[in-house]
Amino acid sequence: MQQAVDNLWRFTGELFLADEVELSLVEQGIAVDPRELQAEWQSAVHTALLDSGLQIPQEAAFRSGGKQGLHSEHLGPLLAEMQYLQRSHPGLQW
Repeated sequence: MQQAVDNLWRFTGELFLADEVELSLVEQGIAVDPRELQAEWQSAVHTALLDSGLQIPQEAAFRSGGKQGLHSEHLGPLLAEMQYLQRSHPGLQW
């Protein structure tokens, strides 16, 4: 479990980065600014990790860019697997 937390921790910073679409929704009063949620999220997650006997990973450089379409090489195979059924049965209705 600790290894999973350690491996994924670097991606959590992007949860609180607002892109142009999110900022527009915030300005219109439709959405909450994700940056305002970070402190509460960190408190809740830190408590849950510590209560579970897990360590909070050391602060490291966060990975970002997903909201701008910048993804690692791992996304291609994942998308291919997720799109298999739709491509195998075009026009299928759920």
